[in-house]
Amino acid sequence: MSLSEARFHDLVDAVQEEIEDVFDHSGLDVDLDNSGGVLTVRFENGTQLIFSRQPPLRQLWVAARSGGFHFDYDEASSLWICDANDERLGELLARVTEEQGGEALDFEDL
Repeated sequence: MSLSEARFHDLVDAVQEEIEDVFDHSGLDVDLDNSGGVLTVRFENGTQLIFSRQPPLRQLWVAARSGGFHFDYDEASSLWICDANDERLGELLARVTEEQGGEALDFEDL
């Protein structure tokens, strides 16, 4: 666990802001709620993506219709990487947004 708690929170805040920006600039009709450090994306069809921080583990957790995913921050690449399959956060977001929202969005920088 090389990340300090402060740096971890800064990184999660930044990535949640980037996620919100992508959705805000998309054509998708979604509701965004960022409360208590948890970002919830609600799609028109009632499905959700939930991004929550896990400070003791220094992980970002993502809950989607297809399952739950845990991400560690990789300092070398400056990316959040899934601890189960090495998928980048941006790849997961593009996939689950298309599955749940019906539209492919560009999360390439994540």
